[in-house]
Amino acid sequence: MLETLQEKPLKVGMKQVQRAVENGETSEVYLAEDADDFILHRLLELCKQRNIAAIKVPTMKELGQACGIDVGAAVACVVREN
Repeated sequence: MLETLQEKPLKVGMKQVQRAVENGETSEVYLAEDADDFILHRLLELCKQRNIAAIKVPTMKELGQACGIDVGAAVACVVREN
């Protein structure tokens, strides 16, 4: 699943992902397991409230690479195409 992330429209980072979840722009959120617990807990609760799939990824580095960026990423989401 991570292999195809670069081929999809993405948002990366806590603020962008949180906004996308709140606005109903995504159906799946990716969270790095080594990210700060505060970030993980906050987004997991928001995803649960909005019935959005929360997919855990082992490391921030792995998630960043899957998103096509040179740095680690704590969170990312696939944006729904209209």
